[in-house]
Amino acid sequence: MTQIPSKQQIMDWVAEHPDASSKRDIAKAFGIKGADRIELKRVLKELEAEGQLERRRRHYLDPEKLPPVTVLELLAPDGSGDLFARPLEWRGEGPMPRILFTPRESDPALGQGERFLARLVEIHGEDYQYEARLMRRITAAPNRIVGVFRKEAEGGRIVPIDKGQDREWRVRPDATLGAQPGELVQAEQAGPKNRLGLPLARIVERLGDPSAPRAVSLIAIHQHGIPDEFPDKVIAEAEAQKPATMKGRDDLRDLPLVTIDPADARDHDDAVAGMMEKDGGATIWVAIADVAHYVRPGSALDREAWNRGNSTYFPDRVVPMLPEALSADLCSLHEGEDRPVIAVRMRLDAQGNKVSHAFHRGMMNSRASLSYGQAQAAADGKPDEQTEPLVDAVIKPLWHAYGLLKSARDRRQPLDLDLPERRIELTEDGRVKSVNFRERLDAHRLIEEFMVLANVAAAEELSRRQRPLLFRVHEEPSLDKIDALREVAQASGFTLAKGQVLQTSHLNRLLAQSEGTDFDELINITTLRSMTQAYYHPENFGHFGLALKSYAHFTSPIRRYSDLIVHRALITGHGWGGGRGKETDGLSEGDIERMQETATHISETERRSMAAERDTTDRYLAAYLADRVGTEMTGRISGIQRFGAFIKLDETGADGLLPIRDIGQEYFHFDPDAQMLIGADTGLEIGIGQRVTVRLTEAVPVTGGLTLELLELEGEALPRAPGKSKRSRSPRRVSTKSRLAEIKRAQKRRRKK
Repeated sequence: MTQIPSKQQIMDWVAEHPDASSKRDIAKAFGIKGADRIELKRVLKELEAEGQLERRRRHYLDPEKLPPVTVLELLAPDGSGDLFARPLEWRGEGPMPRILFTPRESDPALGQGERFLARLVEIHGEDYQYEARLMRRITAAPNRIVGVFRKEAEGGRIVPIDKGQDREWRVRPDATLGAQPGELVQAEQAGPKNRLGLPLARIVERLGDPSAPRAVSLIAIHQHGIPDEFPDKVIAEAEAQKPATMKGRDDLRDLPLVTIDPADARDHDDAVAGMMEKDGGATIWVAIADVAHYVRPGSALDREAWNRGNSTYFPDRVVPMLPEALSADLCSLHEGEDRPVIAVRMRLDAQGNKVSHAFHRGMMNSRASLSYGQAQAAADGKPDEQTEPLVDAVIKPLWHAYGLLKSARDRRQPLDLDLPERRIELTEDGRVKSVNFRERLDAHRLIEEFMVLANVAAAEELSRRQRPLLFRVHEEPSLDKIDALREVAQASGFTLAKGQVLQTSHLNRLLAQSEGTDFDELINITTLRSMTQAYYHPENFGHFGLALKSYAHFTSPIRRYSDLIVHRALITGHGWGGGRGKETDGLSEGDIERMQETATHISETERRSMAAERDTTDRYLAAYLADRVGTEMTGRISGIQRFGAFIKLDETGADGLLPIRDIGQEYFHFDPDAQMLIGADTGLEIGIGQRVTVRLTEAVPVTGGLTLELLELEGEALPRAPGKSKRSRSPRRVSTKSRLAEIKRAQKRRRKK
């Protein structure tokens, strides 16, 4: 009988020969033949049961190590630009090993999330455990979902939290990652649909209890793939920064600059000052944090800022573009602290027109950090202890300059939509305390007008100097969308000019006509939906909504990468570039070469953040309303789809779904052209803008979904279909019927032309 090796001998051999670790290989290595293989099989099974070895496709491996050939997923570049990958088949109990991907020049370019077959080499003495070489590209990133895990006898299921997904995913027992029932998880598609018709998923991350306080924003962060942890090198680089000195800077510390922000602002990146002029005009200063001094092109900070594109704001947290050492400290214009800035001095005439501007790279010292409420109260003659000394020297000159800018704005006629912003207030433990609409003060409008003017000055300055930059572009709406808006306006009793070049003043006249009427919200919503989405581009296509020929983002480099590019362009254009050896803080060749790529990328990250913020608000509102299921509420129809109507509730501004199956007792036809649901029996017409009374039937915080039941339309109960009741009557009001019928007739006329 051949001597059977000990368990430790087998473990040592497998560790040394991972390429040849099948039972046949082990038997051959130790000279085990015939019936002795049965004993070897028994020992291997014991090692497998003890967790010392894991059998994968007839090979025995150490579960705390990776096989020499495995499938990896490429991660985003870290702060140093290095590429790391994660193994798809990690089953060890220890932390997942770090794998450095080292591509060869001949390898195809791989993007974040792509899968590839790799050969691994174990590494010792580094902060990673393996190096990987590409063997074969496999697929792009798979479908991913975030959902709630429901455990079953054989694995489990994942219920998606996305309102747009009603399909569950099935998880095999070996792909649960130890998830517990009711736990929030992130998963990816692991194969085609099985015989039950459900797609297979593999859990890749456990996110915890979805009902826990402050979990709402965490859900959105993972659902939309927003990076929320800074690499160690990025944090180290930020914390190693030293305060800027006066070298190469103008001394602006005597200017009466102040910051005016929300009371709960986490950073202060802009400061303003105003001076009255003898001719009735004014001089305005706008000073912006000099982020470019600290975030140099090609640095770890720069790569991470580019990757994030912008900061993302939630009611309970901020996912910043820059680490806190910069965003909340060195780059934040704190009261009484010297801070480096790029500032623009703008001269206004007595009519509010900008007649000149000049940019400066300087050092400022904020006189005060004020909230909007404080500044407004001081302007209204009710200063507090902090603002009283500032009234004459700071507040009055600012409001004088604002008055001039307001008159110029009235002449320019930018689009003036009235869409109130919601404010969700949370308790200390992260639960919804109240939902209100933010009050719009002149202090808000003052800062907006100052920032718009500074952004215009930046775009004009760089265009004059012929320097590359990123413009903020907002193109005019399509003719089809304007025709649809015109038809809604005409059916509502208003007019929108036709046969001339569309200007924002035309839209403002329409909005003014509807103000205070039953159709106010309808016209505002429809006008907004007719607009195109703003984006970034290296070429200037103008900004329709602001009625400006040239516009760039300059005023928020702490939270927008676009503004950092504009700052670098100004630095290069003025020859301010401060060097650290061979480094520069101006616009680099790399910045210029990938300007289009940057424009596309940050436009996408902006939309990603907007979607995440919107989803988070929906979930908080659903949590707030969960205790009010069964309550009657009023609202207005804001959208029509084949599957039902969307209702915007008056009290909270929340959007709920009115399923078509639950409307009345008849079948409803969907008319996509007229954006109406039409009852097959009664002819009842349901369209955008109508007033409704509804009952809240369901509120699901984890998805943000609200389901409603229609009780009244335009103040009257729904009609019963003929034969349903002797008391059948139609509640249709003439105004609603004629309005929607006119929409339909107008669209038919347009199609015949």
